[in-house]
Amino acid sequence: MNISNKIIVITWASDGIGKEIALRLATEKATIVCIARNEAKLTSVCEQAIANGASNAHAYICDISDTQQLAQTVETIITDLWHIDILINNAGLWHKAWPLTGIDTATIDAVIQTNLLWLIHCTRLFLPALESRDEAAIINISSKAWVVAQEWLSAYSASKYWVRGFTDVLKEDLKWSSVRVAWVYQSGTNTQMFNKTGEDFPIQKFTDPADLADVIAYMLMLPDKIWLHDVRVAY
Repeated sequence: MNISNKIIVITWASDGIGKEIALRLATEKATIVCIARNEAKLTSVCEQAIANGASNAHAYICDISDTQQLAQTVETIITDLWHIDILINNAGLWHKAWPLTGIDTATIDAVIQTNLLWLIHCTRLFLPALESRDEAAIINISSKAWVVAQEWLSAYSASKYWVRGFTDVLKEDLKWSSVRVAWVYQSGTNTQMFNKTGEDFPIQKFTDPADLADVIAYMLMLPDKIWLHDVRVAY
């Protein structure tokens, strides 16, 4: 796919993996649409994207826990831009490694809401716009947690198992359409996601998010008759 001038929506694009994907795809002269809660960070990402060569860059502030606000945001994006070509579902939330009985209700709800429900709702709301295009793509960023059972990560791993199931069914649902579907499940990535829970992992050994962004760009820019729908990235 030639992604020059394609309109690419990236969720949770204010930092980490989402930010690096936005900046990498900007170098291909795509139009970047960033969704997250932090206005200052999103504005900075869009400015950097323009500097990197993006055709344009737009920031949309949205609280991922509010489905009604998400619907309004999607409607605004489609009204503003008329269509989108690519959706990259990147939003993700980690919980501290802990026995299930030690994980509070609010944390479990937030992990499932962010990692699964928001991804499903975001895909559902953008799908009509994607299906209207001659070529379009959805990439869901997941985790190796669905492959490798990791001690004390019950809610997080469950959310990623569900993402796999959702993505596989979506591929079947859309296999005769113009929308290609893929998912990426990576090992630990060097972002601040783990630090937010107070955990001290050797993240300097983890995959660099800029390198992961290169993988996403590679997937999208392959020749039309090639599509990588199931990509595992390890460090």
